Amino acid sequence: MSDVSSIIRTDQDVAEAAARLALIEPRFAQVLSQTGPLPLRLKPDGFAGLLEIIVSQQVSVASADAIRLRMNAVGLFSEQAVLSAGEDGLRNTGLSRPKARYALNLAGAALDYNALHDLDNAQVMARLTAITGVGPWTAQIYAMFCMGRADLFPHGDLALQVAAQALFELGERPKPEALAQMAENWAPWRSVAARALFAYYRIVKNREGLG
Repeated sequence: MSDVSSIIRTDQDVAEAAARLALIEPRFAQVLSQTGPLPLRLKPDGFAGLLEIIVSQQVSVASADAIRLRMNAVGLFSEQAVLSAGEDGLRNTGLSRPKARYALNLAGAALDYNALHDLDNAQVMARLTAITGVGPWTAQIYAMFCMGRADLFPHGDLALQVAAQALFELGERPKPEALAQMAENWAPWRSVAARALFAYYRIVKNREGLG
């Protein structure tokens, strides 16, 4: 099955993929026994979805939610609205100067979001990361949770590294390259492995009193 045809669209898709993943790596069966059904977390694709992910980069959930609420309140969810607002208008919603510039870059990129669905994962990553402000993590999260791609893994995500260290009883937190290599064994369901590890991270945090 190609990475274009493997699309996560429903809760049932997640459940079936998780069952297959647990056969590939039994430790994920251990995760599923603790987390229960994994969340779909699928969001609409397009400019607004990608902009929301940029807003969420390297800030707390609460901060990102507050900024998104302010942006939505003044209608900043389309390319034209963002371009019309300019840097000052975006900064007034709480965006940092770099993120305001990233939002303007994205709005001015005239990206054909529908055409992305005809590309394979590598092509999607190349197309998205060509836009200043859209790094690999942002592109991977967009492809996973807005496009529904089933076999991508944001190996640079700290939560996934912490969860993998705990689950696989590693002596230290795996570096991104090492985690990416581990995740190769979970193909073609790496996006579901990421969902499982995100859920397991919350369990690890609660167990260790970190959150």
